[in-house]
Amino acid sequence: MKEEISSGIILFNEIKDRKFLLLNYPSRHWDFVKGKMEEGETPHETALRETKEETGISNVEFLNGFKEEIEYYFRADNQDIHKKVIFFLGKTKTEEVILSHEHLDFIWLDYSNALNKITYKNAKDLLKKSKEFLNY
Repeated sequence: MKEEISSGIILFNEIKDRKFLLLNYPSRHWDFVKGKMEEGETPHETALRETKEETGISNVEFLNGFKEEIEYYFRADNQDIHKKVIFFLGKTKTEEVILSHEHLDFIWLDYSNALNKITYKNAKDLLKKSKEFLNY
């Protein structure tokens, strides 16, 4: 079985109210920014690179102490893949998104609407953990 490691960011801004960024992936699910680690990259470097590539956002402040990992399995190119994704919590002062060709759409949503919009349970759980961390 092929092993993959990715890294991503639960990205939010507080320009007016706290809003979280969700991306619409080609399979039509809504999720956070994430992507495969390249050789020699740290998880933080991957998360920043993927955020810049997928959204055009480069000013991200990581919130120290928040690091969550999820794992799941999927099938692609006739092979089973075990994927681990390391997520960080990041704050930006940017609202404008320059969407890459990798995604269909994006949306900034408050916590409740983001929780309803996110497709998968593991991503919903990440959002819940980020809210608990921010409200601590």
